[in-house]
Amino acid sequence: MDSYNIALNFEDGVTRFIDCKPNEKVLDAAYRNKINLPMDCSDGVCGTCKCRAESGRYDLGDDFIEDALTEDEAAEGLVLTCQMIPSSDCVLSVPTSSTACKTAMQTYEATVAKIERHADAAIVLELDMAGGTTPTFLPGQYMNMAIPGRGVQRSYSFSSAPGADRMGFLIKMIPGGAMSEWLAQAQAGDALKLTGPMGSFYLREVRRPLLMLAGGTGLAPFLSMLEVLAQAGHAQKIHLIYGVTRDLDLVLLEELEAFTRRLPNFTYATVVADEASSHPRKGWVTQHMPNDLGPDFDAYLCGPPPMVDAVRRHFDETGIRPANFHYEKFTPNAVLETA
Repeated sequence: MDSYNIALNFEDGVTRFIDCKPNEKVLDAAYRNKINLPMDCSDGVCGTCKCRAESGRYDLGDDFIEDALTEDEAAEGLVLTCQMIPSSDCVLSVPTSSTACKTAMQTYEATVAKIERHADAAIVLELDMAGGTTPTFLPGQYMNMAIPGRGVQRSYSFSSAPGADRMGFLIKMIPGGAMSEWLAQAQAGDALKLTGPMGSFYLREVRRPLLMLAGGTGLAPFLSMLEVLAQAGHAQKIHLIYGVTRDLDLVLLEELEAFTRRLPNFTYATVVADEASSHPRKGWVTQHMPNDLGPDFDAYLCGPPPMVDAVRRHFDETGIRPANFHYEKFTPNAVLETA
């Protein structure tokens, strides 16, 4: 292994990726990559460089004192970056802003490769990167797109997996919306500027069954996650509930069906809210929750604020307690909000 990929997730939502060489400490790798992680002593004494390891394997050694990192903290995933030596790719949550560490999100130039319209519901947008190398990101994260000639930007989650040849996005059509109007006349080869990646809504290490709840184009990040899980051959039970307003809003069902063949323990259900629909499952996603996931599962939710609030209320009222609950709210013409 020439190096490990370390994702640094800052409090302001910015994610930066650094390469960490074998037997190199994360703090040293960050400085080599011109990112000033918090530090004071760099000797495992003060605890200033403390972060949380969300995933990955690593060694903390013995060169730190109990006052800097207790056994209980280490057991909970807290690490000292001045002592941490990765032995795999890792994800770290850094308890400060990216600007405080003298870094920021990165900017990329891309061109339109493909635009696929799904009636008046959504558009699948595929982009090629200038230079040919797609940015590194965590499955579930998003990019900000500057709309040419409008002076505004919109946030969209990747529907493609990290490492794909092209970046994919699933974008809701909004009548009169700035991005919708631009996409209506956009052609292959048109340029776009993107910044990111961003967001704390991303796939964590899979240790238990997963419940995924998607509202409308909130399906996008789950397509990215499912592709990563399929490539890794995960065997955990995964159930996705995909809720929309109208029949026409159900898009990319063929991709979900393909995942049922690639992930033997993956199932999904679609739900339509429109009472006039002939769909076999009508209503809201909270009315179609599975009862076979067991008491120990992780939940992921991406949808509009009313859906997020309804699911949280449902969990509270029914006493459902996921081991971990990650969600992302989105509204048209606004940035994403994650938790």
